[in-house]
Amino acid sequence: MYLHLGGDVLIKKDEIVTIIDLDMKKISQTNQVFLDKMKDHYKSIYYISDKGKEKTLIVTINDLYFSPISSITLFRRTFTEIGNES
Repeated sequence: MYLHLGGDVLIKKDEIVTIIDLDMKKISQTNQVFLDKMKDHYKSIYYISDKGKEKTLIVTINDLYFSPISSITLFRRTFTEIGNES
């Protein structure tokens, strides 16, 4: 199955490592250091929204995605299959 991250971006659900709420980075300097190291580690970084409007970071096996969709919405979508919205 796939997860829609916004715009025209779909990724395979089984490639997701974590979904991170970017508002949490404002709480801790440690989180900012972690995000900076993630950016250095991954070669492919995709901004689905305009820079500065990202709400969520999705870490996959190979890539980083910055999405304008909230982490709660994306998390819910990971458990919803198309045609089975219960």
